[in-house]
Amino acid sequence: MRAEPSSDPEAIASGRQAIARMLSNTGKEPAGMLDLQSTCRNFYFYLLPAFSLQAFSSAVEALRLANEVLGRDVYSWQVISDDGQPAASSCGLLVCADSSLLIERERARRSISAPAVVVVGSRNAPSPHKQLDAWLRECRNRRGSLIGIGSGTIVLARAGLAEGRRCAVHWEQFPMFSERFPSVLAAQTTFEQDGHLHTCAGGDAPFDMFLGMVNQHHGTTAVNRICEKAIACRIRAAGDRQRLPRHSRVQLNHQAVIKVIDQMESNLTEPLLLDEIAGSAGLSRRQIERLFRRELGCAPSRYYLDLRLERAHLLLISSRLPVVEIAMACGFVSASHFSKAYREAYGCAPHQSRLPVYQRKKMRLNRPHENRALQVDRGDVAKGCPIATSRELCWP
Repeated sequence: MRAEPSSDPEAIASGRQAIARMLSNTGKEPAGMLDLQSTCRNFYFYLLPAFSLQAFSSAVEALRLANEVLGRDVYSWQVISDDGQPAASSCGLLVCADSSLLIERERARRSISAPAVVVVGSRNAPSPHKQLDAWLRECRNRRGSLIGIGSGTIVLARAGLAEGRRCAVHWEQFPMFSERFPSVLAAQTTFEQDGHLHTCAGGDAPFDMFLGMVNQHHGTTAVNRICEKAIACRIRAAGDRQRLPRHSRVQLNHQAVIKVIDQMESNLTEPLLLDEIAGSAGLSRRQIERLFRRELGCAPSRYYLDLRLERAHLLLISSRLPVVEIAMACGFVSASHFSKAYREAYGCAPHQSRLPVYQRKKMRLNRPHENRALQVDRGDVAKGCPIATSRELCWP
């Protein structure tokens, strides 16, 4: 005769203690048995002004799907804004907040445990916020995990929590970040983990980063089931590239070209000679030139110059560094050489890129001789002649 399961709470507690003693003695968990003592991991999402809704929803959806496929709440999350009011995303949609920064700081002082704090940013550099920086340092002192998404990584670095750590930084913010935080090991990768510090570039990269956490906590089977539900055919790993190489129209899989591009991106302040790059890549100069023209449609020297000009453009619009310092930081020997190359690429002088858009357009309208150089004859297009792309213009 089968015994009916007991509903007595004391009997249930006694049984759980017996199971816990058995697991501690064996050091293993019996197959198919759930961890009865596992706790729900909590994430506090602090939303910066004009935060990226795409990045925020990617992170939360990874946690929600994890709860769904595992059949229980292994993750929970709360939304925090500066004043506890709904936070406006970059696209204008509002997200309701569960609490304010002040309330969470007071609650943290009375709590023993420290939740994981996720700072969700945007493409814009965040304004200084002493209370936020102090709260993040308090969480780190209690050995809580810190997670930066997009410009949220700038907040962590500003609070002194990323010194000597490897951090993923969005490629548009990378030049400014590298100049402002030289002691941080910034990388143009999808996401990075360095101890209790997690950072990602934004966009849909938080989905991959949080799946990496789910993999650490619950294994690859749970991650695979999440990907099936999310129709995600590929999971990017920590250290993967953020974007395709410039000028590439299709996925570039030639490892030699990628290796050369990585060397170029790592040496923009003091450009390497092509022979030096070729030697470290194990190729000849002629081989590199042939590969670049076949894979990217341009010479390696032109590609290298475009990388340096792009870095200069990003520094011009995201920092207050003098033009001369920006020229030196991008490997140009003189300001005149830099100005000439920049004007040819972007259609305006370097200092004009810092002007509001309407002023730049007005200046171009007042210079018809420069506008004439950018006009394209229909006959040239029919003949297949190259035309100026939007990247080559000064307008956004």
